[in-house]
Amino acid sequence: MASFDDREVPVLFAGGGLVGLSTAMFLAQHGIASLAIERLKRGSQLPRAAFFHMRTLELFRSAGIEDEVRARSLEEFEPEGSIVLMDTLAGKVLASFVPGLNEGVDAFSPCRRLFITQPGLEPILRRRAEAAGARVLDGHEVIGFVQDGEGVTTTVRNRETGEERVIRSRYLVGADGAHSRVRELAGIEFDGRGVFSNSVTIYFEAPLATLLEGTNFSVIYIGNPHLGGFFRLDKDRNSGFLVVNTVGDTSKPEASSPANDIREQTLVAHVRHSAGVADLPVKITGTARWRATADVARRFRHGRVFLAGDAAHLMPPNGGYGGNTGIHDGHNLAWKLALVLKGIAGAALLETYEAERRAASAFTVEQAYTRYVTRTAPFLGKRDFQPLADDFDIELGYLYRSAAIAPRPGDEGSGELHEHPSRSLGRPGSRAPHVWLERNAERISTLDLFRGAFVLLAGPSGRAWLDAVRSAGAVFPGLPLEAHQIGADIADEGRFAAAYGLSPSGATLVRPDGFVAWRAVSSSSGEEAELTRVLSTILMR
Repeated sequence: MASFDDREVPVLFAGGGLVGLSTAMFLAQHGIASLAIERLKRGSQLPRAAFFHMRTLELFRSAGIEDEVRARSLEEFEPEGSIVLMDTLAGKVLASFVPGLNEGVDAFSPCRRLFITQPGLEPILRRRAEAAGARVLDGHEVIGFVQDGEGVTTTVRNRETGEERVIRSRYLVGADGAHSRVRELAGIEFDGRGVFSNSVTIYFEAPLATLLEGTNFSVIYIGNPHLGGFFRLDKDRNSGFLVVNTVGDTSKPEASSPANDIREQTLVAHVRHSAGVADLPVKITGTARWRATADVARRFRHGRVFLAGDAAHLMPPNGGYGGNTGIHDGHNLAWKLALVLKGIAGAALLETYEAERRAASAFTVEQAYTRYVTRTAPFLGKRDFQPLADDFDIELGYLYRSAAIAPRPGDEGSGELHEHPSRSLGRPGSRAPHVWLERNAERISTLDLFRGAFVLLAGPSGRAWLDAVRSAGAVFPGLPLEAHQIGADIADEGRFAAAYGLSPSGATLVRPDGFVAWRAVSSSSGEEAELTRVLSTILMR
């Protein structure tokens, strides 16, 4: 591994955790080196279980780590399962929020949702990122930065020795969590609902397997007169964690502060009240106090400094959207940074990061809050909150509106921020739909064609569009640009055109992040000129 004497890197990350490592991995796929400054020496050691959605697994698939992530998940947790509300583990099911973890996903994605602990996932991300050229400097923290027209000069400090060093980068990404030093230094404030619970996560060991024999619950919400929260248990069901959001009479707002008392006997009592076994043997192995909030940073950018993950948005854990949203931030930002750093795109392309991700994040934050209220803290229901949106809308259905989307007249949509993936049908600004194809006798998804390049997909009668791609490639030297004719060089099961809203002679242009940038429902004269114009628009050239 390269030494850490580097004084200059293209991109510097504050934070080498889930979001920082993911973004470094995505950047490395585009050939851009980076350095992540991580406060911890060994990464996250708490066995926090994260729920990863279809879209995130699709991104891991494109990075070549989906199989490894899934294998690790199977070591740690039972797959599939449901999400339910119970009075206690020994009691009864009061409601079923998600009947099956992956119910209905096969129609929309080649990937399936899963759980994996952060200590299980982060080493996979780090190995993949480092293998492609990214580096991590452990045990250090960012303490200051200044920027100019050419880059950012960041001061970092060794947390053990106090030694300081200065690192120069073209761009700085704050992926340093809820208490982001980068966001603080940039003077960016949060807007939103603020703190509505001082919560506690209790890590424990206790013999619970017999209480759940014959069931397969992925997440178990608990609602009883003593507390409100949820369990996530390990594969043996004799260890895991209990999140406690409310204690006591939940008709009173003060019920939302369980972190005020974290004495061991209180934590043991919480586990016992949730299990429904008064004399349950419980060993507390760790605790984490945290504030449940629903906030979004006013800006995701400060000059050459960007915010991603919890540094940019905070949300309650209900639905597992926080980590997923941060990873999607990084994936959106990575290809834009890469093209600007390579001189292929104009710097204005980076302005679309905030335009796209802030709107998507704000929608997700509010949906996480809605789930918190309806599942854990109904006493907050007197306040305004968004109607519950379909999970698929949130995971796959958020829509981008920015200068990096170039719809034809009449193809702009009505300005909605999300829609179910069954309705988007390849609309510009939506995630490109999953359709099964066959190439060289291998079954692949359309999503497998999106590995970091701009990709034009033409229908079986759209050969002229492929010629246009070859001509456009000459206009933008160095631009990763590919073209495929579905139904000709790649076999189709007959679903492609309808799924993408095209006629057999139409074509669609998919961005490096897998979102549709433009489409022509049918062929027309001047394909080369139109495609060149579209690419010029998106690349800010």
